[in-house]
Amino acid sequence: MALDMTYFHDMEAKIPHGKVRTRFAPSPTGYMHVGNLRTALYTWLIARNAGGTFILRIEDTDQGRLVEGATDVIYRTMAECGLTHDEGPDVGGPVAPYIQSQRRDTYGKYARLLVELGHAYYCFCEKTESEEDSGDFNRAADPCRDLAPAEAQARVDAGEPYVIRQKIPAGGTTTFHDAIFGDITVENETLDDQVLLKRDGLPTYNFANVIDDHLMGITHVVRGSEYLSSAPKYNLLYEAFGWEVPTYVHCSPVMRDQHNKMSKRHGDPSYEDLKAQGYLTEAILNYVALLGWSPRGDQAEREVFSLQELAEVFDIAGISKSPAIFDIEKLTHFNALYLRAMSPEDFAKIAEPYIREAVKNPAVDAAAVAALLQARCEKLTDIPEKVDFFDALPDYGTDLFTNKKSKTNPEVSKAMLEAAIPALEGLGDWSQEAIHDCLIALAEQLAVKNATLMWPVRIAAAGKAVTPGGAVEICAILGREETLSRLKAGLEKLA
Repeated sequence: MALDMTYFHDMEAKIPHGKVRTRFAPSPTGYMHVGNLRTALYTWLIARNAGGTFILRIEDTDQGRLVEGATDVIYRTMAECGLTHDEGPDVGGPVAPYIQSQRRDTYGKYARLLVELGHAYYCFCEKTESEEDSGDFNRAADPCRDLAPAEAQARVDAGEPYVIRQKIPAGGTTTFHDAIFGDITVENETLDDQVLLKRDGLPTYNFANVIDDHLMGITHVVRGSEYLSSAPKYNLLYEAFGWEVPTYVHCSPVMRDQHNKMSKRHGDPSYEDLKAQGYLTEAILNYVALLGWSPRGDQAEREVFSLQELAEVFDIAGISKSPAIFDIEKLTHFNALYLRAMSPEDFAKIAEPYIREAVKNPAVDAAAVAALLQARCEKLTDIPEKVDFFDALPDYGTDLFTNKKSKTNPEVSKAMLEAAIPALEGLGDWSQEAIHDCLIALAEQLAVKNATLMWPVRIAAAGKAVTPGGAVEICAILGREETLSRLKAGLEKLA
């Protein structure tokens, strides 16, 4: 029985044409790993650079791998990263729905059309998914491939369970073009008759992708290079339907070292992990953009780009064939650059929650503490351990008072604190400027280097050898009473 072609003509009529259309199509399986984020970013950049349309599509046909709440993670990550989509499940669009499980009937119709066109067949064989994936399946031996169409249809009509398989040409070659890897030719005999429609009526990933990409008018398909081996079968599907093949952009993997791909199983971080580790979204995006892509021309030496600047300079020709190695130290370097480039007000705002993790005393001015940190901070999560001394003086030994460069030892430090305490007690104005002038004048009066006086004051005030800010800043933030109490406690230690 011939299919009514009206449905297919109507679907073709909906397809938008005339400009670049890209899609990010994640599976809601739990988290956004770095490779996924890079795919989303490159796909968004290609669309934005060309003034095109960026689509978010949720691929949930593999029901066994779905994780509750994972779709929310996708939406949240995309929004935080500024990768806004023009069409998608939450905003709609001309080729809705944008969730694969809601397009189930569509795939069945196109699978049956492909059977009618002679490029697919009903298969009634009992094969487990593990057998399908083993690579041992011998397509030529499938008895269903050569069933007469009338017999196959009769078995379908009788209710016999079936899958629909792609009918790969028996001989010859298939050539496809990739924007990164160029022309690739494979022998058809190396390709298997992959399942397109499963027994439950849901499509396989490979089939749903092709149908959706065509019906959504996708012009550029960005995905990992692990899909290069599937591309010939995609090509054959496009050709079987008589459809235009999109531009393929296969990106080499993000590696954790020379031999291993990044993987959540091996503890490699997702986007959310990196955020939790104190990295800024802007720094993560900038670094991820350069994992396998580099700017060209007069921008070739540049490393730091805002998202908007990336959209202006991004081109596919800059994507590398070589795998990219994820270097956490390089990301940390980027993060430090971004933190230091922030306005003091913006830095204080994002630093405050981390400061308050360690500094519970409301009398301590978080903005003043932030001002000490901005030039000395690489990750936001570094902050609590750097500033915990503001809340409570840690237990420390008198050995900290010894510093060769400052020419101090416990004896010298004792003399310095004995002089500093009354000088600071006599200050009328407890400000950074007043404390600075007081201590500088005192060092001159004592005929010692500034550092010889400042070192013991800072050690007594902070109880740490390494602090953000020096003696003057720390004393100003601690306040008169707390500073003098700590200096006296230091002097007691030394006595």
